[in-house]
Amino acid sequence: MTRNANVLMGASDTISTLLADVDGTLVTKAKVLTKGAIEAVRRLHESGSAFFITSGRPPRGMRMLIEPLGLKAPMAAFNGGMIVRPDLSVVDERPLPDDIVPDVINTLLARGLDVWIYRGTDWYVRSAQAPHVDRETATVQFPPTVVPTFDAVLNRVVKIVGVSDDLDSVVRCEAAAQAQLGAHVSAARSQPYYLDVTHPTANKGTVIERLSQFLNVPLESIATIGDQPNDVLMFKPSGLSIAMGNASPEVQRQADYVTTSYEDEGFANAVERFVLPRAALRRNQSKKTGKDEWYESHTTAREPGTEPLA
Repeated sequence: MTRNANVLMGASDTISTLLADVDGTLVTKAKVLTKGAIEAVRRLHESGSAFFITSGRPPRGMRMLIEPLGLKAPMAAFNGGMIVRPDLSVVDERPLPDDIVPDVINTLLARGLDVWIYRGTDWYVRSAQAPHVDRETATVQFPPTVVPTFDAVLNRVVKIVGVSDDLDSVVRCEAAAQAQLGAHVSAARSQPYYLDVTHPTANKGTVIERLSQFLNVPLESIATIGDQPNDVLMFKPSGLSIAMGNASPEVQRQADYVTTSYEDEGFANAVERFVLPRAALRRNQSKKTGKDEWYESHTTAREPGTEPLA
């Protein structure tokens, strides 16, 4: 685990909250929550720190994390395109503008990427045999709906994914989508072979800003951890950013610290080494709010419209 000498600004000394990516970060390559990761989240809760997750996954693809991690707060699915409570009821949904959806699909197809569509909590593909469909089915633990065309599902689309094993094509398509569709979308790679396209305010940079506003804490008191280019959007404003050891050099260069890989307890090691000491320093500096009082006040059930990230 190393300090990143390429980052000019120092990391915050005190942390109250950790916002974590899921795939490539919180879970292993086999999509498993390790005992170390579960224990790390338990220790965060015990320290009085808040813990939130954000992912490109659909809500149903996050439900298996809720019980083992003891999650009480809403989760940001689709990179913030949909916020759901632990019972998967919807707090907030930010679909793509209907008129831009055909343009997004055409942009991806023109560059040789296959296309998936997420609408509400449903996942649509044109072929169950397309690249990575089997892997994604195993990850989110539900199958897609196969449709001959997307014509009937072009409204209320929360996320469109371009998929290809030609990784250079995915990079070029990311740049093309950002250039051609501009302020109408947010386009960023969630995996080297996935390009996620969402509402312009549905990205992890916006998720951390919404979290800061709800908790009424400065961005500098929020730590972030992730492994992909779309995680860099939440690295930049956070007080402490941690890249996984399995992240690309491009991503690692933009984080304050680099932990070990997801196959070597990278998440748990980051919490132990970088987050918990700063959480302890926060407690020592603020004696007015008790550990349980602060945490419970920000993670227990709230009236509709007042939940975190709403």
